[in-house]
Amino acid sequence: MNAKQLFAKTAAAGLAAMGGLAQAQVSDDVVRIGYLADQSGPYASNGGPGSALAIRMAIEDFGGKVNGKPVELIVADDQNKPDIGTSIARRWIDTDKVDAIITGSASSIALGVSNLARQARKPFMAAGTATGDLTGKACSPMNFQFVIDTYFMPKSSIQALLRQGVKTFYFIAVDYAFGNMLATESARFVEAGGGKVVGSVKHPLGTTDFSSFLLQAQASKAQAIVLMNSGEDLTNALKQAREYQIKEQGQIVTSTGMTINAAHAMGLEVAQGLRFVDPFYWDRDEASRAWSQRFMARHKGVAPNYLQAGAYSAALHYLKAVAAAATDDGPKVVATMKSTPVNDFQMKNVSIREDGQVMRPGHVVQIKSPGESRGAYDYYKVGAEIPAVEVWRPLSESQCDFVQKPK
Repeated sequence: MNAKQLFAKTAAAGLAAMGGLAQAQVSDDVVRIGYLADQSGPYASNGGPGSALAIRMAIEDFGGKVNGKPVELIVADDQNKPDIGTSIARRWIDTDKVDAIITGSASSIALGVSNLARQARKPFMAAGTATGDLTGKACSPMNFQFVIDTYFMPKSSIQALLRQGVKTFYFIAVDYAFGNMLATESARFVEAGGGKVVGSVKHPLGTTDFSSFLLQAQASKAQAIVLMNSGEDLTNALKQAREYQIKEQGQIVTSTGMTINAAHAMGLEVAQGLRFVDPFYWDRDEASRAWSQRFMARHKGVAPNYLQAGAYSAALHYLKAVAAAATDDGPKVVATMKSTPVNDFQMKNVSIREDGQVMRPGHVVQIKSPGESRGAYDYYKVGAEIPAVEVWRPLSESQCDFVQKPK
């Protein structure tokens, strides 16, 4: 039985189990999921059309219906503009009767949409948005974080560098909330590990020429140059770092948000040997490989990254909760999602914390050399699993106003 057949069988069994319950209550007789993200700009390769495809796959694997009602996906491009993103979300909620929102939007957009979802009592699932505020000071009982955030990313990447013996760091960060939070958290982890930040510089979103920033980083003589950006910004910076042969001159160039896309852009000649923590790798085991091969067949052969896989998990877990709760009522679905472990091709019995954090583990990976790679996207050697409690912000440090902090 292949992965798709298994998911369909699981979904059918879940629906059959509902037969003894009262007729399901689904508003408007349709379960609508909205996916909001950059679909054509600098972050489109991170999630974008790939995450939209992953969500469609989740709906298909679930059988296309939940409790006998059709599931509809609405996709929109927020163009990386908060006013456009929030306007779309408001229309979805007020007019289009969207029941849940999945986002891969920039932090500034996601925080605004989160507020709208909270007011409307609609589940809001981050699968690409990285701000830690969604489960921190801007938390909401309706929020979920399925992939990474601005605590996980710097903690895992900086600690991996410290373990390699790196002591001096230079930061190149995108100049908005995302980059600022990464720089702040990274500096904290560097200092805690006995290292030193010898300099930093900020660049505008959508930068195409990173030469001046890279030259400043080279001149600092830092052992590691850490890029704190994403999407096309990260790809452009990595490509230009390779052109300047920074690695050959003895400095490490890496990222707090390394993705398979970034490794592909760097090329194995430059990226080989880099170590970091990743929540997902397409070729990690049989289950992830089977799902990823289905994805790649529909995505021009491009391997899925952790954001796209996360969008699949968010959609599937939401649909399972609607089926189990026998309703698409937001608070009831959220309660079911939080009380039910996440189980799919990439996560097994993963709990969801009260602040909405999906407590998935990380995995230490190392980028292969060209000689070790067997073909396209065969880039990582997967090492030890890092328990969730070691990579996510502990509740004792939470700024979320409704969580019970450990005493």
